[in-house]
Amino acid sequence: MKAFKKRGALTHFQILSEISKQDPHLKQKDLAKTLGITIQAVSENIKTLIELGYITSKDGRSPYKITQAGIDKVKKDAISLRKYSDSVLETMNHYKTIWPAIAKEDLYKDDIVGLYMDNGVLYAHKKEENATGVVLEDAEKDMDVSLTNLTGLIDMRVGEVTVINVPTIKDGGSKTTDLNLIKNVYEKGTNTGEAFDKIAVAGTVSRAVVQKLGFSIDIEFAAPQASANAARKGLNVLAVCVGDMSKAFTRELENEKIKYNIIDGGK
Repeated sequence: MKAFKKRGALTHFQILSEISKQDPHLKQKDLAKTLGITIQAVSENIKTLIELGYITSKDGRSPYKITQAGIDKVKKDAISLRKYSDSVLETMNHYKTIWPAIAKEDLYKDDIVGLYMDNGVLYAHKKEENATGVVLEDAEKDMDVSLTNLTGLIDMRVGEVTVINVPTIKDGGSKTTDLNLIKNVYEKGTNTGEAFDKIAVAGTVSRAVVQKLGFSIDIEFAAPQASANAARKGLNVLAVCVGDMSKAFTRELENEKIKYNIIDGGK
């Protein structure tokens, strides 16, 4: 788009376009408001346009009139802008939104596949599902596959998060933590009786407690955000955190509108 490469060229085009509408009451403040620039900038650009012979005015003030040279300039730039816009639209029409999934079987280009979520992971296979997509490139089983033209709804529920707040090291840390309580919560599951899919920890004491109980740690860094993200993908999370760290969990979960409950893990 060569016509607008020079500094201020687009502003010149906009000002000339507004003046070409032949509004006799058009003032610099009106141009400034329409274009979103300062009155001073409008004044400087109008001065340049007058010097270039594209508009005329008396003492550089309203009313402004566009000259034939100005009209020719606007037409030329408008054609250039239209060609550029058409090329962008053509590119966008060919652009495909691509989604990744895991292939549950060997898939081939142009296959129409069903999509489903399992344990927080999106899978694609040739069985019928409520959501479908089209394979862009061949993919082997258990490898990532690129998909486009996604339609329908992926069957997915939102998980729950149970936050257990354990004492800080100043308050005794793991020595004053009710390990049996945490073990019972884990075995009981969520409020709806479902098993926990992931365990998150936030803080050194939490890590020590979870290791003492023999649980595997799935989420440790950026635990509040990661726990919320896991829940959005349908996973139930047991999060063990220290002291005021629970506030970060509640803030994140409330922002994401995820169900949660908080349990005091101290003795």
